[in-house]
Amino acid sequence: MEIVILVVAIALVAVGAISGLVVGSRKKKRKLPPLTPPSAPTITKPPAEPHVGDEAETPSDEPRRTIDEVDLPSAEEAAQAPAAVEDPVVAEPPTPELEVPEPTAGRLVRLRTRLARSQNSLGKGLLTLLSRDNLDDDTWDEIEETLLTADVGVAPTQELVDRLRERVRVLGTRTPAELRTLLREELVTLVGPDLDREVSTAGSESTPGVVMVVGVNGTGKTTTTGKLARVLVADGKTVVLGAADTFRAAAADQLQTWGERVGARTVRGPEGGDPASIAYDAVKEGIAEDADVVLIDTAGRLHTKTGLMDELGKVKRVVEKHGPLDEVLLVLDATTGQNGLVQARVFAEVVNITGIVLTKLDGTAKGGIVIAVQRELGVPVKLIGLGEGADDLAPFEPGAFVDALIGD
Repeated sequence: MEIVILVVAIALVAVGAISGLVVGSRKKKRKLPPLTPPSAPTITKPPAEPHVGDEAETPSDEPRRTIDEVDLPSAEEAAQAPAAVEDPVVAEPPTPELEVPEPTAGRLVRLRTRLARSQNSLGKGLLTLLSRDNLDDDTWDEIEETLLTADVGVAPTQELVDRLRERVRVLGTRTPAELRTLLREELVTLVGPDLDREVSTAGSESTPGVVMVVGVNGTGKTTTTGKLARVLVADGKTVVLGAADTFRAAAADQLQTWGERVGARTVRGPEGGDPASIAYDAVKEGIAEDADVVLIDTAGRLHTKTGLMDELGKVKRVVEKHGPLDEVLLVLDATTGQNGLVQARVFAEVVNITGIVLTKLDGTAKGGIVIAVQRELGVPVKLIGLGEGADDLAPFEPGAFVDALIGD
């Protein structure tokens, strides 16, 4: 019996020892740190951003100064005006130097070479035909064809040929000098030396002169308006520009750039805004600034679009609430020739054209369009464009124009 009790006691002790070993091993395993792969990066948590008031929580070690220890300015120093310190961030950019446009007097004479280069075939062709020994019907037919090719128009061509035939028959002798003089006289007569070609900008005592510029797309209308501003500034006038072309992207920017170069302010509105409202505001601004002239650039439009043409009439009526328009200038591309006459007729019906600006005349041999468009509309060509330069818009002078046509 004692032996059995002893065996049971030994067994209990053995079981307790084994249980202690198992528990101890578990506790040791919990204390071991987790294994970290050797390739795992070490991630350091960034320091927390200071919160509002953190700086105030830590007292400064520096001693505080009393009011007696602070150096205050003297009464004389405080009375002095503070010196202005220019902030380079908000400082206004330097004002660009204004350009001085080329004088308009005799400008066409200076640009004569460009005109003569494009019209050389017309003048020389006519003189060559007139210099033939025998001016028979075939020769006169060739003269007539040359004039028609230059877009002089059927009726003006017939008039010129009839007068030339009569004068050559009466003259008898035909030296080159006599023929040139004869041809020059007849062409000047056909162009119209007595027409009033001055751009009217008189205005009234209370309103500036108002000039509206119209035309189809692609004729160089906005550029012409900018160049016209230079013409007026060169003649000593102050100008306000109205950017009433709100349909073409960057049209207002383009016009404003032209104005800034000569010191003319531009009145503009939002893209797609009401053109009539902008034109009205431009004239109002011109009155407020006591300007000499207000130039209104309108949107280019197809002459076949009735709605757009009606809108052009609205712009004119709104502007006339300030006073009558002094000029309505129609810009025509000389390279379009007779097609430009169709456009001109429609515009004349809507806004009562008072003058014509022919652009790109240096790029075509169809200088006869000057004669044809004047005859068609009954209004004079007042300005012609002879290049892309800023001062290549010139007042039209019949004598200089004909001299360029027939050469020396």
